[in-house]
Amino acid sequence: MEDKTDKQLYKEFLFGDNKSFEKIVIKYKDSIIYFIQRYVKSVDIAEDLAQDVFVYLLLNKKSYKFEYSLKTYLYTIAKSKALNYLKREKRIVQLDENQFEDELEELEERVFKNERAENLKKAIQKLKIDYQNAIYLADIEELSYNEIAHILKKTNSGVKVLIHRARKALEKIMMEEAYKYEN
Repeated sequence: MEDKTDKQLYKEFLFGDNKSFEKIVIKYKDSIIYFIQRYVKSVDIAEDLAQDVFVYLLLNKKSYKFEYSLKTYLYTIAKSKALNYLKREKRIVQLDENQFEDELEELEERVFKNERAENLKKAIQKLKIDYQNAIYLADIEELSYNEIAHILKKTNSGVKVLIHRARKALEKIMMEEAYKYEN
């Protein structure tokens, strides 16, 4: 059985194939939870909001117009759900080196499978939230600048600058960490 593209799965879903919808959910659930968690700082809340993303997709299935990839569309909905949650809760998101809770370990292990990726993840956590999101969307989710610009509501050139600065900051952190281990 060949793997179907997101576009094929979504079209099948539009025509009533619920199995195709389930495949979309399975494919993107963990990465959407991880993305939302970066905003809300709680895995439980991120899981609830990720479920809301897919419920929205289910209830508004004709809203997706194939202008962007399905992945971009889902991340856009996820960001909106996270920001709406934060507004409702009147929370101020502040970056803290210890922001990720122990319960996130299981989910993160699925995303970062080897030691190098684990070190990279720790370094990314030290970046400010805009840099974290830029790195995550560009390098881990491998979205295009255009898709990232759409999700983050920035221009393409703004995204390029953001990603460049994020990578430079990440490189500096990685060099500092390497220096600590050598000495």
